[in-house]
Amino acid sequence: MQNINQEGLLCKINSPDDLKALAEEDLDKLCHELRNYIISILSSNPGHLASSLGTVELTVALHYVYNVPQDCLVWDVGHQAYAHKVLTGRRKAFEDIRKLNGPSGFPRMSESVYDSFGTGHSSTSISAALAMAIADNLNGKQAHHIAVIGDGSMTGGMAFEALNHAGSTEADLLVILNDNGISIDKQVGALSQYLTKITTSSTYNRLKNKIWNILGGNTDTYSKHKTIFKKASFAFKSLFSGKSNFFEALNIRYFGPIDGNDVHTLVKTLSDLKNIKGPKLLHIITKKGKGLDAAENNPTKYHAPGLFNPLTGEIDKKNTEKDNIPKFQDVFGETLVELAKAHDNIAGITPAMLSGCSMNKLQAVFPQRTFDVGIAEQHAVCLAAGFATRGIIPFCNVYSSFLQRAYDQIIHDIALQNLHVVLAIDRSGLVGEDGATHHGAFDLAYLRCIPNITIAVPSDEHDLRNMMFTATEHNGPFAIRYPRGKGYLTDWKNPMHKIEIGKGVRARQGKDIAILTIGVCLHTAKKAADILAKEGIEAAVYDFKFLKPLDEELAKEALSEHKYVITLEDGCITGGFGSAIAEFATACKMQNLIFRMGIPDKFIEHGSVAQLQALCHTDTESVVNTAKQILSSDSHFSTQTFD
Repeated sequence: MQNINQEGLLCKINSPDDLKALAEEDLDKLCHELRNYIISILSSNPGHLASSLGTVELTVALHYVYNVPQDCLVWDVGHQAYAHKVLTGRRKAFEDIRKLNGPSGFPRMSESVYDSFGTGHSSTSISAALAMAIADNLNGKQAHHIAVIGDGSMTGGMAFEALNHAGSTEADLLVILNDNGISIDKQVGALSQYLTKITTSSTYNRLKNKIWNILGGNTDTYSKHKTIFKKASFAFKSLFSGKSNFFEALNIRYFGPIDGNDVHTLVKTLSDLKNIKGPKLLHIITKKGKGLDAAENNPTKYHAPGLFNPLTGEIDKKNTEKDNIPKFQDVFGETLVELAKAHDNIAGITPAMLSGCSMNKLQAVFPQRTFDVGIAEQHAVCLAAGFATRGIIPFCNVYSSFLQRAYDQIIHDIALQNLHVVLAIDRSGLVGEDGATHHGAFDLAYLRCIPNITIAVPSDEHDLRNMMFTATEHNGPFAIRYPRGKGYLTDWKNPMHKIEIGKGVRARQGKDIAILTIGVCLHTAKKAADILAKEGIEAAVYDFKFLKPLDEELAKEALSEHKYVITLEDGCITGGFGSAIAEFATACKMQNLIFRMGIPDKFIEHGSVAQLQALCHTDTESVVNTAKQILSSDSHFSTQTFD
């Protein structure tokens, strides 16, 4: 960890008040120290690097000009808020960011009064900040309200809905559009092209600045000549952007674009805008990864690079070691290419996670059949439904926690119409350091209650490939959910074949207790059974493979042959796999003692996956201990769970 120079500025900043005490000419030095501190910490404690490096100057300027937390500052997503955490009393704690019991990688209201709103998913900042502005007005409170949203997050429909509402109000709202041309992967869509057109119109920007300077270049003269400036500015925007300004068409005053990595320009502009009432948008241009050449040149790779050399940016070879065991996402990506080669009606859809879900592999071979729709999960899922009506088989890949945003589309647009859509649900279960906003805890429960849908849960790479193959031939909604990270097999590229839907297998014989699993929890159960066997306890292990339809024959076999039953899943305990088994047992009037193990009924913090599994009692040791307790004294364990 870096020891902050005791003669530097950053070591003296314990709150925004300390920052405000600096002379403006010292801000460049502070930005340099702050950026180096973030690089140093994240080089040995991995986190989201490039996004936060790009917003150092903006963060310093915001806290220099505004009076947070009295003024409300809402960061969209939170990838870009590391500098904010360091400057708001969490500098020392920042060394443990994303570690168990350390600060979250995202803003959290429970963590600091300076975090006005918790943001782990995108496109929410404008809605939240607008609500705060309206509420403060109703309460008679004078405050400023700032939403910092990236150009990638602006593609989310919720952001447009909020802008539409904001334009009809007089709310004291400043939206800062952080335009760096990239979210994780390269930006897509018409909005990105539109922002580029505004940004690169040098004639428009030159004339706009001349008008501003003619009117005095400050808010006092702006107020006197506001109407003239607005009309002239709007006219030039229309002339040089080729169309009317989108934001001003919504009655939101547009300012910029300006250099978002120039702290002095930011301080001056924010100071001016502070005195302009009503909803307004400041368009800033920043460099993602600024200050680390490697991150500037490859911001996608350095979005969250893992361990790296803080001086050169070279990524630690341990991060990229080859052991012939691929990540589940890569198995999905390569298998999708194989299937697309065999079926010319297969297409891929992803909401801005092209490289994250490895659909870039399909794009490289079939670019015309690959659709990155930006951060727009609802649109992605409905687009898949529309494709299905025309004979296209869409593989729509969405991270588990992000798919929650498209729940209505899953029900109404896909399941209700019984359309042939394959939902590839990546990052299921506990994902680790990203924490509560990103754990894929709820997918099994929220999908299980939907009619018409098949829910497949592979335990390894062979299962995943066979389920994808089967999904291409199944005429109806088909969901496949799999975890983040590496799989289990070196010989993973098996010849694919169609499997029987709704059928699981007994993976291990045993007479004393049955462990019923779904998905990768099979491996935990097998390890537990091996340990139990050394202590003379025979545990049978069942791999169900499908949550819906449930293999009722296999369930009846397990329940009939074993009084004591454990169900193990990496989803929420309420409404998931264990609930399905318990419901089946009740319907069949079976009197088993069933103990459900899974993610408890609470939001799980951030930490390593192994640490979180231990906290949730879904690790091998917990399964072993639970089995031994049940067998030694069953009176307290009937259909119970851990809190």
